[in-house]
Amino acid sequence: MSFFITGTDTEVGKTFFSALLIRSLRSAGIDAVGFKPIACGGWEDVDALVDAGGHTETREAVCPAHFSMPASPLTAAWAEETTIDPEKILAAYREISARHEMVIVEGVGGWLVPITADYSVADFAAQLALPVLVVVKNRLGAINHTRLTLESIGRRGLDCVGLVLNHVDAPSDPAMHSNRATFEMLPDVRVICELVRGQSSLHVPSMGLPGVIL
Repeated sequence: MSFFITGTDTEVGKTFFSALLIRSLRSAGIDAVGFKPIACGGWEDVDALVDAGGHTETREAVCPAHFSMPASPLTAAWAEETTIDPEKILAAYREISARHEMVIVEGVGGWLVPITADYSVADFAAQLALPVLVVVKNRLGAINHTRLTLESIGRRGLDCVGLVLNHVDAPSDPAMHSNRATFEMLPDVRVICELVRGQSSLHVPSMGLPGVIL
């Protein structure tokens, strides 16, 4: 069983969570690696996934499309006078998934970020048809952003199997202390874990991920 990791926005901790998950799965004996179909800006996120996967795959295998501009894939590709071929990134995913037991696919930015003018991260996720995990920056406004993301995931016939609350803001934000309780009062929403700065591992069994038996 592989998973697609998305976020309620960019810079919410998708790579941090993905790397933690990969390391924890590998520590439990599962051959897990990361895959980031497109990266825009530096190589830091890709390198974090390569490192988490034990350097069993190259940068280019983990990330088949890289652009130097830190922008949406559509804009970054336009700046380099090219376009992204969705079939090529789908083929790259199939190749890496054939070599490993589990692939943790990290999306680009938020759920509806455009890859081409008529194809988004959500469209790519729908083609993969993997269970989705949503990383939420735990702050004021997170509930609205999360519910909009979940609504869009559901419209594409995909299953969101859990939310990951990432504590990246100062603890003085009152919403940080109430968001989880609010989410747990809503139907069909499940918080599977919370992340804190400096965290180095995950307790995967308590997350209850479908198809993952440790």
